[in-house]
Amino acid sequence: VQLVESGGGLVQSGGSLRLSCVVSGFTVSSTTISWARQAPGKGLEWVSGLFSDGITYYKDSVKGRFTISRDNARNTVYLEMNSLTVDDTAVYYCGKPDILLLARRGWRDPPRFQYRGLGTLVTVSE
Repeated sequence: VQLVESGGGLVQSGGSLRLSCVVSGFTVSSTTISWARQAPGKGLEWVSGLFSDGITYYKDSVKGRFTISRDNARNTVYLEMNSLTVDDTAVYYCGKPDILLLARRGWRDPPRFQYRGLGTLVTVSE
């Protein structure tokens, strides 16, 4: 199993980025896939999730600004991020959640993954 994130970088406040996560080893359309992030000096937190039936989850602070999606043909997951603020600065990770823990705890932090990528850094400047 491999998850490879890309698309991070430096962007000004108010700008946009689209993160990609190419997955191999399992099919993104048949399971739950998610994004989490870790800001400097802070703990890992859920950002967004996408269930196989299309239902989505978003952290309150990103609702209306971030959109999670998947391309089944490319087995790739995306996170479209708009209206970025300095508080969005973090390393963003794509991962397959631990499904049993997710069912028991919901989207309560900290995230627990079965598989996770190495992350991509997003830096938002003033």
